Amino acid sequence: MRRLRLRRAPRRPVELLTATAAATVLALTASGCVTVHGETALLPPATKTEAAQAVADFTAAYNRADKAYDPALDAGRVTGPLGEINQAGLRARSINTPGGNKEHKPLELTDTRFVLPRKAGWPRWFVADTDSNRDVDGGSADQRWLLVFVRNGPQQLWEVAYLGILGEDAVPEFAEEAGYAVPVAADDAALAVAPRGLGKEYVSYLKDGRGPFAPGAHTTEWRAQREKAAKRPGLATQYVDRTTDQGDFAPLGLRTRDGGALVFFATRYFERQTTAQGYRPKVGPDVKALLTGEIKNTVTREWVSSQTVLVKPAGTDRDSVTVTSRLQGVVGAVGS
Repeated sequence: MRRLRLRRAPRRPVELLTATAAATVLALTASGCVTVHGETALLPPATKTEAAQAVADFTAAYNRADKAYDPALDAGRVTGPLGEINQAGLRARSINTPGGNKEHKPLELTDTRFVLPRKAGWPRWFVADTDSNRDVDGGSADQRWLLVFVRNGPQQLWEVAYLGILGEDAVPEFAEEAGYAVPVAADDAALAVAPRGLGKEYVSYLKDGRGPFAPGAHTTEWRAQREKAAKRPGLATQYVDRTTDQGDFAPLGLRTRDGGALVFFATRYFERQTTAQGYRPKVGPDVKALLTGEIKNTVTREWVSSQTVLVKPAGTDRDSVTVTSRLQGVVGAVGS
């Protein structure tokens, strides 16, 4: 996991966007020919030229914000889970390093491939499959950044709601109709788990270990890390997970050629640490900058977690959902 410091994503997804933040839709409207905001025509979200401009605008805003540690400089270009992580991280860095980011390295996104799904009405969205300068080109460490751009109306800016960081071989082949990608509906019954249900299933899985998820770093290993943390002598750790799927946090999915889908969805969780009387849980400077209240013997961190998953077609009995990427960041903390 990285800490969302928009450095390389393979090792610590949590730090990746805290760089965005800190050096960190399958719209719930149905796909297909339906009436949304009075529109019925199936339309692409943007031309490739317009999509390329959206990527350029995001990158420029991100670099300005990361260099100055000023969340206002990219607030209009991020939204949803990525936006909340990004803005919280930048707020923390602005407090801890008011002079800006002296180690700023401009983000570069190249070799961009656009995945443009046709749909009716608003919101509209697309995926930019890019190569960043935050990793090593070639070999197993080479990765792709999948940025999900969302726009809720003709007068609004394109904003990035999700970022998935996948290995070259993990990016699936997308299905097409009339030359465009195919979005999947929130309640799509052709999938083993409909996008609308992924957040609920993931929250349940993290609690009891039962569900459709394949073993891996963000499922079995993540649960094992939590269980280990809960058993540390002198420090009790509890986790409470919540679904987060409204507005720009709504899941977004694209049909893949194998009949499944690549879906982006978000959750929120609270990590409560309590020590014995007379001791205090330790917090890092970024968490302390976001802290409200006074830590006496308890601190509760609030995290936003963004998942990118591959969902198999309906009828798949086991391991029907594979979590290919997870980015998370602290967005608040309370002491007591």
